[in-house]
Amino acid sequence: MKTIKSFSNNNLPIVDAGNDTLDRTYFNIVRLAPREEHHFSTGSFEMVHVVLSGQCDIHAGESHFPAVGQRPDIWSGCADSVYVPPGSQVCIRAGEAATEVAIAGGLAAPWKGKAFRIRPHEVDTVEVGSSETKTLRRIRHILGKNAENRSKFLLVSELYAGEGCWSGYPPHKHDTDREGEETAHEELYHFRFQPETGFGAQFCYVPGEAADCVMTQNGDTCLIREGYHPTVTSPGHQEYILAVLVGKQHRGLIQYFEPKHQYMMERFPGISEMRDKFK
Repeated sequence: MKTIKSFSNNNLPIVDAGNDTLDRTYFNIVRLAPREEHHFSTGSFEMVHVVLSGQCDIHAGESHFPAVGQRPDIWSGCADSVYVPPGSQVCIRAGEAATEVAIAGGLAAPWKGKAFRIRPHEVDTVEVGSSETKTLRRIRHILGKNAENRSKFLLVSELYAGEGCWSGYPPHKHDTDREGEETAHEELYHFRFQPETGFGAQFCYVPGEAADCVMTQNGDTCLIREGYHPTVTSPGHQEYILAVLVGKQHRGLIQYFEPKHQYMMERFPGISEMRDKFK
C-alpha cells in the first residue's frame, strides 16, 4: 500500500502510468475557476469524469456533454459523470462557478468504446451494515452494472461511511484471479471527511507479513495493490471514499473474504447485495 498525502497538484495527474505501485490505474483531481478549461488526452486509459462540485461542459472527441454536475458538494446527492474511452481528446470547461472534477481511469487500450453520461438517477445505490455494528456505509455505483458491455475493466463508486464506522469489513481482498472465488483488481481510495478536520485509518495486510496502517485525512489518496484492506473513520465525522477498481483480466469484481472472519458476514446487512453489485 502507498499513501499520497493531500497536496496541490495543479491539475496534474496524481497517479499515472509508470507509478511505482499500481500498473493499471489513473487518478486526477481537476479544480477549475469559473469558465476555465482543462485539456488532455485519455491515452491508453478509459476514464470516468466525476463532478464533485460545480458544473462543467465535457467534450470528448466528437461527443459533447453540456452542464454536467448537479450538486454543490459531494455530500449533496449522487454524482453526475461522463465515461470516456481510450484514445480520446478531452476538454473540461467550468460553468459559472468553481468546479472540481475527479478523473478515475483504468488501462484499457485497444478498447474502442463510446463516451456516455451517467446521470444521478442512473447511479446504483446499496446500503451495507448497520449503525449498531459500526459498519454502516452507503455505496453509490457510478460505473458498475449500469455500464456492462460499455466499459472494459473499470469500476467507480462513491462510498459514504457513518460516523465511527468501518468499511471494507469483514476484511476482503482481490489480488488474485481464481475462477469463481476471486478476481485480481487494483484499487485506489480518495478520502474526504465532513467536517474536513475528520480522519480515519486505512489498514492493509497480507497474512504472515507485517501490516500497514496509515492515518487518512481529507484529500489523501491510498493505492492498494494487494492484501486485505479494511478502513475505519473516527467518531463525529462522516467519511467519503471515491473508490476506483481496475481489473487485470475481468471487469466484474469477486471479493475474497478472509476465512477467519467469514463467520461475521451474516451479522451485517447488505453484504450479499454489495457483492452482487460489483460482479
